[in-house]
Parts: sequence; structure tokens; C-alpha cells
Amino acid sequence: MINQITLTNFRNHACSRIKTDGAKNVIITGLNGAGKTAILEAVSLLGGERGLRGAEITTIARFDGDGGFSVFAKTDDETDISISLNNGDTNRRAKLDNENAPLSELAKKLRIVWLTPKEDRIFVESAADRRAFFDRLASSFEPSHMGRIARLNKLLSERGGAIKSGADNNWLDALDKQIASTSVSVAEMRIRYASEINYFFETGAVSVTGMIEKLVLENSATIAENKYFEYLQNNRELIGDKMVIDGAHKSDFGVFNKKLNLPAQITSTGQQKSILIDLILAHAKLIHLKTGQKPLILLDEAAAHLDDNARQKLFSELNASNAQVWATGLDANIFRTIPNAIFVTCIDGTVSNIVKAENKDA
Repeated sequence: MINQITLTNFRNHACSRIKTDGAKNVIITGLNGAGKTAILEAVSLLGGERGLRGAEITTIARFDGDGGFSVFAKTDDETDISISLNNGDTNRRAKLDNENAPLSELAKKLRIVWLTPKEDRIFVESAADRRAFFDRLASSFEPSHMGRIARLNKLLSERGGAIKSGADNNWLDALDKQIASTSVSVAEMRIRYASEINYFFETGAVSVTGMIEKLVLENSATIAENKYFEYLQNNRELIGDKMVIDGAHKSDFGVFNKKLNLPAQITSTGQQKSILIDLILAHAKLIHLKTGQKPLILLDEAAAHLDDNARQKLFSELNASNAQVWATGLDANIFRTIPNAIFVTCIDGTVSNIVKAENKDA
């Protein structure tokens, strides 16, 4: 958990500091544009990824600053973690206890998962959006998963270029073997994650479907690779300068709402938000079981689309989770019943007030 975080020249924050005093729920409220989401984004960067906005790192620095920024945090085990960008640089610098560290090391110290308004429509948006969302969740346990996906995309791009340029079959065979091997590894991780998350996902069930996943489920990894390699060999054509092949880059994830006995994508907006939060809470339980760490859950506009009953259920489950929760909202009164919380008021990029909840021990 984070005990203290300081933002310097980050978005619209010149210098903001939040001390949580060990609170497991950090509620950040304020008007639109006050800098609430910026605080969550700063926390998300401490996990070593690009952050919940996925923004280019050079666009994050405060507009009237020196072109750089820093995010510094102290955890409950007294570890110092920082992410910074110096003026003129294009890459982030990470430090653990004031020593330079690779970004991948940060993910081992802080396990972070988030939901933003963008994810509220994840069940009705494109398959590519769902793949990206669930692949990010799966990578919480195996950071190499995202590396494999990046490698697969690169290989597919090279394959398209090779076919277009008329490369010989030996070169294409070498590419296709690498694509087959990488695709099977990606599919295996997706299947494993869906199986593991469903153990804790009491109100829903995650499924992953696709050509590669079907091959992996029905065959050994070696046979699945061989069959997909044969498929790639037999489909070396371009239509309108584009490859038209099936594979791990076309797979899709689905969520079934057990309570309503319906696929999530045909339920109401509020019901989709509720099942999505249940999924994230299940994910937090899985992180705690597999790593022994308490993850950070970041919820931007946490109460949006939820009625009063759904909000009270959410607050109860957040308090019962083995996680520290950072949540934003417009109206502080909506969150007043959440226990074990501190309330942070954000005004024009300034943290103006931090108040412990009266029901802290509820």
C-alpha cells in the first residue's frame, strides 16, 4: 500500500502531496478538471506501465513547468518508489530506494489494476479493446505476457511485409514458426487467466474464444503449434495489401453475468459497471493469493452508473478486499459511508484538504 505520494509538475499539479496514514480507501473528489484523475494516473505509473491514460510520457509534464515531472511514493514497507522525466528526455526513469531500477521491477513492488470511464463500455466495444484489457489483467501475474503480444504483433507485421515483397518460402517458414510458437504461448496464458479468475468471480464468468485457444484446448502445445504453422503456410496471401489470417490477434474475451443469466454486453449500463467492478475485485483476490501482496485498485468515477444499492454493495466489498483502493468522484457525500477511508479534496491541481472518515473503524 502507499502511505505517501508526491506529484511534482504532473499534469495540472505543481506540487501535491497525499499522506494516507495507512487508510485502505483513498477517496478523491472535486470538480471536473480539478486534477482527480491525474492523481490516479500518477499512482498507475508507479507500476511500471504507461499508466491508465496510456499517454505519451512527454505529454504528462505540467504545461508551465520545466518540461519534466516526478512522482514519488513511500509504501507501507518503507520502500521508496519514483518515476520521473527530465526535461529533454523521452524515456522515464525509475528508482527503488533511490537506486536506478528497470521499469519491470516496479511491477513486483506494486500490483496495480484500474478502471476508468473508458472501460465502462468494454463489453460493447471492439474485440481489440477487450483483448487489450484482459491481456493487461493477465500480465499482472506474468509480465512477459505483454512482451509476447508485442513480439507477435511485430512478427505479423514482418510477415505481411515479407509476403508483399515476395520473400521466399524458407524466410516465410521461419517467420511462421515463430508466430505459431508465440501465438500458442499467448493463448495458453489467456486460458490460464480465465480459469484462475473464475475461481473468485462469483457473479460472473470470463471466457476466451478464438482459433488458437481452441487448438490449445484440444491439443498439446506442440501439436497446436504444428497445426497453426500448417494453417499459416496455406494462407500466404494479401487482400488489398492486408493479411487475412486468423489467430491470437483475433481472439475475443467475454463475460457472462451469472445473476442475470445473460452475457454482459446485453445488460444495462449499470449492470455492466457492477459486473466489471466485481471482476476487478476478483482480480485483486487472485493477486493477493498468488503473490501475497495487497494490490492497488484505481477506480476513476467509481460510482458512475451505480444506484444507491449498488454503491453500498461496492463500498462494502471494497472495504472487505485485500487491497488499497484509490477512487475518484464528483460528490464527496456519495462516499461518506465507506469505512476505513480518507477524503481528499482536489481544486485546480491542488490537494486542498485531507480528512479522515469519522467511521474509519467501521
